[in-house]
Amino acid sequence: MPDDHPLAERGRSLEEEYFRARDRELVEKMRRAAAADQARQQLHARTGLQDPESVKELEALGFTPDTVDLLPFVPLIQVAWAEGGVSAAERKLVTQLARSRGITEGSAADGQLTDWLQNRPSADVFARAMRLVRALLASPAQQTAMTADDLVKYSENIAEASGGVFGLNRISGEERALLAALAKELKGK
Repeated sequence: MPDDHPLAERGRSLEEEYFRARDRELVEKMRRAAAADQARQQLHARTGLQDPESVKELEALGFTPDTVDLLPFVPLIQVAWAEGGVSAAERKLVTQLARSRGITEGSAADGQLTDWLQNRPSADVFARAMRLVRALLASPAQQTAMTADDLVKYSENIAEASGGVFGLNRISGEERALLAALAKELKGK
């Protein structure tokens, strides 16, 4: 029987290690869940969106409390990409607008904006984000922030930024169609 004692001790040791590892996993899972809940609460507070599904959609699109201020910029990014690429003039105008709206250079939001200006977001991202932009504009917490009219005007400025020869046809046909669709979406007309 003395030979069984070391095996029994080893078995208990392995069992204890297993349960310690499980405890660590559970603690980490709870920590991640608490962090995700806190991020959702911050997204809600920053946007004023009342619908929990909208906040989940923000998360699904990759928005964080540090980048959610970019949500109203999605239509501008879409207009900048309307002709297949973002010109230097469009990039400059979007960046200037971002700075004037509190997006600081080197911030997480600035990094995301730079990425969007270099890599076109998918059509799905534009469509899903537009629904959230409409909800954001309707939020009571955003009544003093950007309006639908502001976004349409900024979008027109982006479209005009690099278009035309000798000041003629500054907005392309693709951009005009997109601007009309954006105005209809944003203003509900």
